[in-house]
Amino acid sequence: MDYRNLGASGLRVSVLSFGAGTFGGSGPLFGAWGNTDAEEARRLVDICLEAGVNLFDTADVYSAGASEEVLGQAIRGRRDAVLISTKTALPTGEGPQDWGTSRARLIRATEDALRRLGTDYIDLLQLHAFDASTPVEEVLSTLDGLVASGKIRYVGVSNFSGWELMKSLAAAERHGHPRYVAHQVYYSLAGRDYEWELMPLGADQGVGALVWSPLAWGRLTGKIRRGQPLPASSRLHETAQYGPPVDDEKLFDIVDVLDAIAAETGRTVPQIAINWLLSRPTVSSVIIGARNEEQLRQNLGSVGWSLSKDQIERLDAVSAATVPYPYFPYRRQEGFARLNPPIV
Repeated sequence: MDYRNLGASGLRVSVLSFGAGTFGGSGPLFGAWGNTDAEEARRLVDICLEAGVNLFDTADVYSAGASEEVLGQAIRGRRDAVLISTKTALPTGEGPQDWGTSRARLIRATEDALRRLGTDYIDLLQLHAFDASTPVEEVLSTLDGLVASGKIRYVGVSNFSGWELMKSLAAAERHGHPRYVAHQVYYSLAGRDYEWELMPLGADQGVGALVWSPLAWGRLTGKIRRGQPLPASSRLHETAQYGPPVDDEKLFDIVDVLDAIAAETGRTVPQIAINWLLSRPTVSSVIIGARNEEQLRQNLGSVGWSLSKDQIERLDAVSAATVPYPYFPYRRQEGFARLNPPIV
């Protein structure tokens, strides 16, 4: 297992991290992902630690906190061997303080997460979404206090737009508050929007990407192919409406190339899709999930080898998308390109 600094911080994270969204699964979305109990979760954590994975990601909205509880039970007795990342901001109830990132909500959400996880500190706390109703100065000063108290060690965000992240970073710089070092983002061969603005921002500002859904919401598993019905076992039957949009024809073209490279390398389609992400700028870690030991071991096989330059170029070409204004001039016109050299 390789390790990378998380953005511009000194925190070293494994290039593959484990997403605990399947732990304690309940409800229409998380129940379809999986319902791993504490005993099975401990076994999956064992396998991750044996492979060198040190970062485990969860959130307070995952199965109404059950994911945090199960993860806490699975790591009991070995807290120092793991890094815990959790998220808050999305609604967890119907009350006025049950959503967002106000001072009251952040403090209570952190205390609740610590209790569910069975720990006295969180290695990385991420804001699950931008709260436009709370001043960024209030958010950052609250996080500053939580860091000073030792309850959290690093801060990050998830699913922010470019201006939301940059506004927050500028305010942190201005007031001397902790800067966000991580941005948990959707990024895959079937969804490369991250590259348009957030990747250059991350490179410039030292914000590392933690990639969620590297297999495009289960579409790059190798089980979904042109001219074939969706497998009966696919969770997309229940969860497609919750995930990122994907153009089917584009997806099938990508899978065709993944199939060809799988035949060349002896690797699986998911392993190739994840390995490609690890070659991309600003990516600190790719979050993998698994409902069982077999899936986990297959995903862990995404590291320890590299795609050839030719294979990467073929994947780049088949997955390329037309970027929107104002980004396309920087890709297509020489004068603009000189002003903003591409990093991809």
